Amino acid sequence: MMAARNRGKVYLVGAGPGDPGLITLRGKYLLERAEVVVYDYLASPKLLRHVPGDAELIYAGKKGGGLHAFTQEEINQLLIDRAAGGRTVVRLKGGDPFIFGRGAEEIEELVAAGIDFEVVPGVTSATAAATYAGIPITHREYTASVAFITGHEAPGKKESNIAWDKLATGAGTIVIYMGIKNLPDITRRLIDNGRDPQTPVAVVRWASTPIQHSVEGTLATITDVVRERGIRPPALVIVGEVVRLRNTIDWFEKRPLFGRHIVVTRTREQASELVAGLEEQGADCLEYSTIHIEPVEDYGILDAALDEITTYQWLLFTSLNGVTYFFRRLFARGMDARSLNGPKIAVVGRATAEKLGEYGLRADLVPEKFTGEGLAEALLAQGVEGARILLPRALRAREVLPETLTGAGARVTVAPVYQNVPPQGRKDELREQLADGFIDLVTFTSSSTVTNFLTMVDAASDEELQRLLAGVRIAAIGPITARTVEERGLTVDIQPERYTIPDLVDAIVAYYQHADARRN
Repeated sequence: MMAARNRGKVYLVGAGPGDPGLITLRGKYLLERAEVVVYDYLASPKLLRHVPGDAELIYAGKKGGGLHAFTQEEINQLLIDRAAGGRTVVRLKGGDPFIFGRGAEEIEELVAAGIDFEVVPGVTSATAAATYAGIPITHREYTASVAFITGHEAPGKKESNIAWDKLATGAGTIVIYMGIKNLPDITRRLIDNGRDPQTPVAVVRWASTPIQHSVEGTLATITDVVRERGIRPPALVIVGEVVRLRNTIDWFEKRPLFGRHIVVTRTREQASELVAGLEEQGADCLEYSTIHIEPVEDYGILDAALDEITTYQWLLFTSLNGVTYFFRRLFARGMDARSLNGPKIAVVGRATAEKLGEYGLRADLVPEKFTGEGLAEALLAQGVEGARILLPRALRAREVLPETLTGAGARVTVAPVYQNVPPQGRKDELREQLADGFIDLVTFTSSSTVTNFLTMVDAASDEELQRLLAGVRIAAIGPITARTVEERGLTVDIQPERYTIPDLVDAIVAYYQHADARRN
């Protein structure tokens, strides 16, 4: 148990600098068991996916240079009130709670109120910003010392408690938090106290995220560079000779899809593989789930087939969802994989075969072409005349597979096990991003994602659709999906030779690498 029964506790957890993958295992463990989460502007929203669905989420809204949803005093009281009510509270703070995070102030209030607490450190923004910008903050050939300072000291202080005369030349590398607003004053103080005006400086905005933006200059020029390039908080300033190594070590912003804003239209449950593959290559993935999967209302056809499953020669799966919902119903009836010892099993592709393997079964047939037509051809080669075939699938789906098999003399039972329901919401956000030219690419992994995406776009005419998608590239996982795109008067720019998610990612990377090579 994380806290004594009926006794609340507050866990102050460092969320890291922005990349949700940089949270500690302890932090993730606590999020998964939280009853209340109070989170900041700089904590990645993706971390909230670890939180139980019934947990209370409170946005503290602490955004540098902007209005706060809560004052610090109100945040302190929130933590005390929720914990005093016997609840497990996670206070999720960007970076590390004890490095310019006001974590100590919150803990002091908890101690005064008699509330149990624990502090979990996080990757601090200073080291992350430097690392993700390709800058080692220490290097034995450049410096053996580093200083972290705040560029935004507490309001109301009559004078700075930073010893600028010692800092300017006393630390090889200086990393400045929250320094954008006061950058002209900071650079002036460093120069006036003996730091060479030609000292290299880098400013890194939104460190470790797909929208990271880094600029370089010197103490003498960086204020103008930041103003000209429109750099705003959140950003960190790195001062020192180690900045020169960025030309050699920079890796994050050189990934092939860095800076590309790519829409992923898969279901939220199935998007993870595609999102992970694209983000690994630097993309900023915008998840617009165009499909919501639900069970069908009536399982009568499947139930009747399961009662006589041993009389079937083939069991076919044409999607991951087909596998998932088939076994969900199988288990609900008190059956398990041993009940399927009669028919052989065929799947549409490698991913579906892997999904089947999660249930302890191996496919007897995987076609060379991962399409319904490819599966039909492979089955016809086996000979299906007179064979009983069970096809668990979506309520509404293409008929090419059952019609082809029936035409060859097979007796096909189509059993709906799930249905695709267009999700609601976020239409206005999507249309705005399209109209602003923010989106570079839209990915489609099935015909239904195409249809539902266009429904979400809700263009009043073909002309408006063309205008909204002008300049937007389209990637389709295979020829069937591509055909659906083209039937709407749109052009498919990217399509892999093999119809799998990893191959789709590779095709997208190759497309943009080729495009960048042409520009250069």
